[in-house]
Amino acid sequence: MPVAPLFDLSDTRVVVTGGTKGIGFGIASVFAQAGARVAVAGRSQTGVDTAVAALSLVADADTRARISGFTVDVTDPESCRALAASTAAVFGGIDVLCANAGIFPQADLATMTPAQLDEVLDTNVKGTIYAVQACLPALRESGRGRVVLTSSITGPTTGYPGWSHYGASKAAQLGFMRTAAIELAKHAITVNAVLPGNVESAGLDEMGEDYLASMTSAVPLRRLGRAEEIGYAAAFLASREAGYITGQTIVVDGGQTLPESPDALG
Repeated sequence: MPVAPLFDLSDTRVVVTGGTKGIGFGIASVFAQAGARVAVAGRSQTGVDTAVAALSLVADADTRARISGFTVDVTDPESCRALAASTAAVFGGIDVLCANAGIFPQADLATMTPAQLDEVLDTNVKGTIYAVQACLPALRESGRGRVVLTSSITGPTTGYPGWSHYGASKAAQLGFMRTAAIELAKHAITVNAVLPGNVESAGLDEMGEDYLASMTSAVPLRRLGRAEEIGYAAAFLASREAGYITGQTIVVDGGQTLPESPDALG
């Protein structure tokens, strides 16, 4: 009996929210290089167009025709439903949702405004739930649906001043994940999460060189992660081979959460 190749994602139909830059673009690029049909979703048409053009450069000739781009506001359930409908119409369905859209503005707890709190929770928590709800009919139809959330080590495992609202949102994603995994198991849909540490991105660069240096020094592997390394973890969780894994997390942080203190790194 012939054995199928491991981790064959060719023609898998994938939606990546927040896929126009940073970790989301890294996830989209991994799926594109693996031959998947990728729908990149972002807030601005300019960002979407730029991402689609960039993905076309890393994909082979056959895959380029399988890359589409759509605008979405994940804080709006109707916008999420429109994204799911458009993707399903173009690809004939959806097999994988990478719910990656997220924001991480800083705000000290003592001065955080209700608007700042709502902004983060609306995007990171509600946006995740709305995206899953919108894609759910197509994921059920797939017969092997996969949901991969982009959470973070910040919140579920660690904390950092200025990001109490962000940490709360990322921990909330995991609470959602566990119950969603139970509810959706009867439809052969798995729900898992990737927890990145500090990953090279334009957003992280904006934190300044001192922040980057301090974060790098806290990582046992002595470097920041690359966006595509988060994509590899997402691709595994989206594979057929990961079909018996649900409600689980994969930490991709270069060992950042391991040391008891900076002295442990020598």
